[in-house]
Amino acid sequence: MYSKLEQRLRKLDHSDYKTLLQGGLKGLEKESLRVTPDGHISTAHHPQALGSTLTHPYITTDYSEALLELITPPFADIRETLSFLSDLHHFVYAHIDAELMWATSMPCLLESDESIPIADYGSSNIGRMKHIYRRGLAYRYGRAMQAISGVHFNYSFPETFWPVYQSLERDQGNLCRFIDSQYMSMIRNFQRIGWLTSYLFGASPAVCKSFVRLRSREFRELDSKTCYEPNATSLRMSDIGYKNSNQNGIVVSYNSLQEYIDSLRAAIRTPCDDYEKIGVLVDGEYRQLNTNLLQIENEYYSFVRPKQIAASGETPTHALHSRGIRYVEIRSLDVNPFDPTGVNETQLRFMEALLIFCLLHDSPEMDTEEREEFERNQSQVACCGRNPDKIIRRSGREISVHDWALEILENMQGICDLLDAGNEKADYTSALQAQIKKVRDNSLLPSSEIIEEMRTAKTPFFRFALHKSAQHKAHFSEMPTPQLRFRQLEDLAKQSINEQRALEEAEQPAFDQFLTDYFQTDH
Repeated sequence: MYSKLEQRLRKLDHSDYKTLLQGGLKGLEKESLRVTPDGHISTAHHPQALGSTLTHPYITTDYSEALLELITPPFADIRETLSFLSDLHHFVYAHIDAELMWATSMPCLLESDESIPIADYGSSNIGRMKHIYRRGLAYRYGRAMQAISGVHFNYSFPETFWPVYQSLERDQGNLCRFIDSQYMSMIRNFQRIGWLTSYLFGASPAVCKSFVRLRSREFRELDSKTCYEPNATSLRMSDIGYKNSNQNGIVVSYNSLQEYIDSLRAAIRTPCDDYEKIGVLVDGEYRQLNTNLLQIENEYYSFVRPKQIAASGETPTHALHSRGIRYVEIRSLDVNPFDPTGVNETQLRFMEALLIFCLLHDSPEMDTEEREEFERNQSQVACCGRNPDKIIRRSGREISVHDWALEILENMQGICDLLDAGNEKADYTSALQAQIKKVRDNSLLPSSEIIEEMRTAKTPFFRFALHKSAQHKAHFSEMPTPQLRFRQLEDLAKQSINEQRALEEAEQPAFDQFLTDYFQTDH
């Protein structure tokens, strides 16, 4: 089963190629709710001292005005990525007064759907579009789902790797097309085994009852204020999280970049009766961008995406079509409540090795039946993956989560050896061994540790998360201030506010014409 992987590893193990896989670029996008000291979602506007959420490159918001999104540049050294993320957290804490950054993926106390404020991006056409898109999400799916946080891992292979790999694969075609096809192969394999990320790093096995009141699903009670699933790893990645039954009819192909682009564009152009009932412009107010299956590409909730940096006013699919895949975005990591930044070095080293595994392992095209299989596997592991006897399916045959996980991990050693070449500490091998220990003893899984800590302390999920949030705030308040980084971020905040003001003061077409022009860029 792993013969193709072994062949490719043997070729890359040549003395001239041993370090080719080292130095891939790693970036992070980390979401956190701003909450009051007593754990309610903040209703305060995004602090001006943090800059403009429309134009700041590193500090913005996701769905809600209270849902911070901290973005790092990509770095070859994971430690630099995490250091930058730490500095962003430190800077934010210096400007949110008594507020906290919520330490878990699942939300804080929610009074009602309407208590979650939709993000505001100002009066420019692009700012209005971003706000109306989010308003559309509220009408379509409700706001509670949008208050869930996550960590996105962005990864690209070293540029020097691709020409050599193309030669080793004996491909004589266009290099850009080869890169696109290889990234899509990697994405297909990550979909096949993406459940492993939820299993190893899932950190949302329980949720406050205030969230469950806003979602239609039965749960078990852990205590009078907490709902959970006994063997859950990541409720965030289950059907109460980012899964939408409304999107079940959307079939997105990952067999090639062009098929991916075409299927997303088709969904954006296909009318939906349910959304037509909502309307677009009602009583002079926009409720959504359109009444189609998807308003824009980002509405499609996939846990892995091919990405290209889009210019202002350019659609993601147009950017991909014009310039190919620049990096891959992995969206399945829960916020880690045991780490002040929500993610750690061991996780990221393992994720890098896993993505390389997905590239080097054989990746045939995926049909509808297999697509449905990997979606079921993901859902099953998210809701009950810690069951030691849990069975999922691979190519139509039953296999236990435990056995398949160990099989994957054992076949990743050769990749870690290449990534560790020249490094006496063997950081990637250490990260791999840490995951093998979790599979052999699932009490070491973060989802297990969360439930155990809550039971031992006899504390509900809300109190557990509030306590972790306060600990993280104290962690950053006790750290020495990185003066140079703070000055850079202060300058960026001012610059971003000036950039937003300039956009709003510039002459703009009528908003309806702006929308028409935006969606026509793909024709």
